[in-house]
Amino acid sequence: MLGFRLEPELEGKLDALAKKTGRSKSYHAREAIRQYLEDREDYLKGIAVLELRESTITLEELELRLGSGRLRLPEPPKSRSRNSTLRLKNPSFAFCASA
Repeated sequence: MLGFRLEPELEGKLDALAKKTGRSKSYHAREAIRQYLEDREDYLKGIAVLELRESTITLEELELRLGSGRLRLPEPPKSRSRNSTLRLKNPSFAFCASA
């Protein structure tokens, strides 16, 4: 169990959100705390990694090591059904990691 007071402005926002969504104020407070804790854990993990001072590489260096930086996805299987409603004009997909 946790009890705390909110500033009137913050409580008003929480109350409005609860009414708008049909969820309780407790639900939204729990979700906000959960998200904050997840974000804080990620942040602290990132700081810990940076403090190790291990060597890093840039995105460009990674692309050079891996190749062109482009990832080609395989073509989707051709449908054998005549009743298929989805037809792709260009079934090849491409992803480019560099801008």
